[in-house]
Amino acid sequence: MNDSVRQNLIDAGCDEDFISKFESCICDTKQCEKLLAAHRRELLDEVHSKEDNISCLDYLVYIMKKEGLK
Repeated sequence: MNDSVRQNLIDAGCDEDFISKFESCICDTKQCEKLLAAHRRELLDEVHSKEDNISCLDYLVYIMKKEGLK
């Protein structure tokens, strides 16, 4: 695996275990795509979870303003 691919995986939040798995299937494009898709789903789940957290905070601020709480 060349350095730019490795760095891209690191930048995408992949740990060393993931990178090792990716390296071991580098000749099998379909397997690599499955690994990347799974990691993407995990990241997206994290984003959605954080969006839910933000929505809860936004709602709290709304209620506080509506009820005049400080």
